[in-house]
Amino acid sequence: MNAPAIRKVWIETGCISCQLCQDIAPEVFLVENGQDCVVRPEAARHFAAKAEDIEQAARDCPVEVIKIDHQA
Repeated sequence: MNAPAIRKVWIETGCISCQLCQDIAPEVFLVENGQDCVVRPEAARHFAAKAEDIEQAARDCPVEVIKIDHQA
């Protein structure tokens, strides 16, 4: 059984700019020049195709700041 579809992804305060999320899902996450990670403006179009990578990035984030809202 598949997990519910991803509705929203965001980054809470505390990012350490490790770039792990960008390495896992570069279509969704962007870390520029030591800045905090951001979710790319066009990321939502990749939620379905990259759901597994987004979930992995959230699980692997060393400071657990990647948050995911799933559709009901």
